[in-house]
Amino acid sequence: MTTLVLASKSPARLQTLRNAGVDPVVIVSGVDESRLDGLPPTELALGLAELKRDAVASRPEVPEGALVLGCDSVLELDGKPLGKPYDPEEATQRWRQMRGRSGVLVSGHALTDTATGEKVSQTAATTVHFADVSDEEIEAYVATGEPLHVAGAFTIDGLGGAFITGIEGDHHNVVGVSLPLLRDLVSRLGHAWPDLWSR
Repeated sequence: MTTLVLASKSPARLQTLRNAGVDPVVIVSGVDESRLDGLPPTELALGLAELKRDAVASRPEVPEGALVLGCDSVLELDGKPLGKPYDPEEATQRWRQMRGRSGVLVSGHALTDTATGEKVSQTAATTVHFADVSDEEIEAYVATGEPLHVAGAFTIDGLGGAFITGIEGDHHNVVGVSLPLLRDLVSRLGHAWPDLWSR
């Protein structure tokens, strides 16, 4: 079995991987995400994923020969990247902008094989269609606190799922990790996806 290290504290990413049979070791990168402010959405998502991967890959607690995965997601709306909102007011403003519209959720995936030092990275993009939610629904959703901790101020696998009318692309990518893309990256590093399964 090949060990996967997830350089992310996202519970949604962890659960997605576990549901797919992979039980990663979690080591939070702790990188300063503001270092890459000002980049376009795709470059930002990929750059943050690579920062997280590289910050964790060199740590002594990484199991020998492990694959280290860094991920980061941003929502692109009107050509601008939207990460996690800073506070309830920003989350409310975001939802007023997003309702009845579509955005593109971009997730950067960066993987390294610690045995060889080889690195691969790529983004996945999924179009998300938002419901035309009312001010009252926005207020109630923001009051739950859920949108304050996630890119784009929404989840598809939690309370926010009722406010998503459809997607075009990989559903898992909206949660934060594209399983088909990750399988491809694992393969490009010379590993078989079933080798990551813990059961």
